[in-house]
Amino acid sequence: MSLASPIPRGRRTPWRRALRRDWQLYSLAVLPLLFFLTFRYLPMLGNVIAFRRFQPGGSLFGEYWTGLRYFRLFFTDPTFWNVFTNTLVLGALTLVFCFPLSIVLALLLNEVRNRALKRFVQSVSYLPHFLSIVIVAAMVLQLLSVDGAVNQMLRVVGGEPVPFMQQAGWFRTIYVSSEVWQTVGWGTILYLAALTTVDGDLYEAARIDGANRWRQTWHVTLPGIRPTMVTLLILNIGTFMAVGFEKILLLYNPLTYPTADVISTYLYRVGIVSGNLSYAAAIGLFESVIGLTLVLSANAISRRTVGTSLW
Repeated sequence: MSLASPIPRGRRTPWRRALRRDWQLYSLAVLPLLFFLTFRYLPMLGNVIAFRRFQPGGSLFGEYWTGLRYFRLFFTDPTFWNVFTNTLVLGALTLVFCFPLSIVLALLLNEVRNRALKRFVQSVSYLPHFLSIVIVAAMVLQLLSVDGAVNQMLRVVGGEPVPFMQQAGWFRTIYVSSEVWQTVGWGTILYLAALTTVDGDLYEAARIDGANRWRQTWHVTLPGIRPTMVTLLILNIGTFMAVGFEKILLLYNPLTYPTADVISTYLYRVGIVSGNLSYAAAIGLFESVIGLTLVLSANAISRRTVGTSLW
């Protein structure tokens, strides 16, 4: 006879009771789960063509096994390493400028006491996020064209017009500037929400100790929103390699390839335009592995250094 008493049936399956009790809430997750299953996880099966010879119209998972042939091809391809470097540079510049500027703008908005002014500034800063990438790219091209507004101003002050969109040296500045304009305002939303959770008594105690506004921000505000900052930083690092494909595709041209061509646009030309889908799949898989490594590394470093992580 066993000495262990049987576990009640209800304790072994608590999820059933929770499902019956809150089935309306769980039903809201059905469509998102179906979306991720259909468009994120099932397509991962197609990564097998990175190791097989795929021909359009042939077998869905390739004709025959090629092993690491396509990986060796792009590892020895100078063009790939050029676009890989461009991806790292653009990703780093975007992260360095957009991430801290969202925090700075949120802190500045938090100090505004006039509600009407605060709402106006928020609305103006949010607006670019809702513009289509096509509209943003068209605005950039129009403003920076030889006859655009920027060159018109240069002529007024006696300068010579500059073909900004035909010079590779200007592309990174133009891209990062447009990203700052379009994303920084929207990025403040989560920080402003986090700022509302900071205990007001901490500010009162800091003022009693003689801390000015800068000291209060440094010792109270920033530590209070640190979990949000770390979480968003890890997520941004995870998308470090996924530099905006649509905007770059609309803005770049063969003259700016040396600084504008990134992995996503290179994959488009190699895979879709040229039809070499196996080679493109190998590069895409390599990019995904790097992104996963960055997320895991950032999460581990954050957990050990600041005690906050995604998992």
